[in-house]
Amino acid sequence: MNSPDPAAPTPAPEPRTSYLEEKAFKARTLLIFGTVTDALAADVTRRLIALDADSAAPIDILVSSPGGHLESGDAIHDIVRFISAPVNMIGTGWVGSAATHLYLAAPLERRVCLPNTRFLIHQPSGGAGGPASDIAIQAREIVKARERIARTIARQTGKPFEQVLTDIERDRWMSAEEAVDYGLVSRIVERKTELGHP
Repeated sequence: MNSPDPAAPTPAPEPRTSYLEEKAFKARTLLIFGTVTDALAADVTRRLIALDADSAAPIDILVSSPGGHLESGDAIHDIVRFISAPVNMIGTGWVGSAATHLYLAAPLERRVCLPNTRFLIHQPSGGAGGPASDIAIQAREIVKARERIARTIARQTGKPFEQVLTDIERDRWMSAEEAVDYGLVSRIVERKTELGHP
């Protein structure tokens, strides 16, 4: 089997894909669907910076993700807070783990979800391996990440830090209504017109 020619040009995107991308950009809407990876974070942050440069109008981000790489979620979280344009986070499907972390980048009044959204908060997990000294280092880093996640949740929900630490000890699933009660979400919406872009 022949290996691909590295000098060959990259295939152009499908015309339909380009059309949809352009429409989404004009609508100032981004999608975060699937696992949070460094590639997804690079794509989302690039688009956020471009949209911010284009206009100060609000940007809508629809999130449906089980989570993934925590530091990639951190990158999106920090860029959402870094840019000038306000961002509306809209949960749909499920928002879990690192996806919940990036979802919490927006202020409470800009965090909404659709009726059937489920949320998951928990502490980070790690597959520590290697020499004992490396395992000890990884364990310390997981503890630091756990505290950082708990502080973000506490700051963005108004819950006491110690309570959040307890809550994320095990998987904590929430329905849309429970997420509103917890302070993850400001309100449940069914239609785009309800966003109002405050």
